[in-house]
Amino acid sequence: MRFVRALAFGGTALLAGCAGLPLPWSASSAPPPAAEAPPPAAPAPVARPAAPRAHPPDAVPRVAAIPQGAPNLPYEIKGELYDPENADVPMAESGIASWYGRPFHGRRTATGEVYDMHAMTAAHKTMPLPSYAVVRNPKNRREVVVRVNDRGPFKPGRIIDLSHAAARKLGISGIAKVEVRRLTHAEIRSGAWRLPAQRVASR
Repeated sequence: MRFVRALAFGGTALLAGCAGLPLPWSASSAPPPAAEAPPPAAPAPVARPAAPRAHPPDAVPRVAAIPQGAPNLPYEIKGELYDPENADVPMAESGIASWYGRPFHGRRTATGEVYDMHAMTAAHKTMPLPSYAVVRNPKNRREVVVRVNDRGPFKPGRIIDLSHAAARKLGISGIAKVEVRRLTHAEIRSGAWRLPAQRVASR
């Protein structure tokens, strides 16, 4: 009986002792505020194309060394093998031109340069890189000089992929037939590449 009383007394004392311990919160008080979440990280800036120029100037041809390695090595795209020229050779052809713009703006071209859709550039499958070429739209007789610094186009029947600026200056909104002529180093040095309007302006 004494043992039972002692046990009962001990249990009462234990409960009394627990009642005096501080609890994290009681029913009469609100729980502590949760730690504030850190502010969301600011989104990375998105590269936006530079504002187009109303009348972008043509590329100015310059004699440049033609690398014997990349980007003038044979390559394969979609199962088709291409063997680019790696010497200063004349090239002329006519066929369908297309253009590429915003989705490729800011990406690296085959030469390692950054593609600018507002610059006078172009892509060709086998022309030695870098090169300069005169592109003519026979429908309206407009001509431009472009710097060829990329590979493409890889759709059947197309011979050159123009920058957005070059296509617009030629009056091409989709695809169109054009005449393409690569400028040799001799033509560049002599100035024989100059378009009629440039010849008049230089007098």
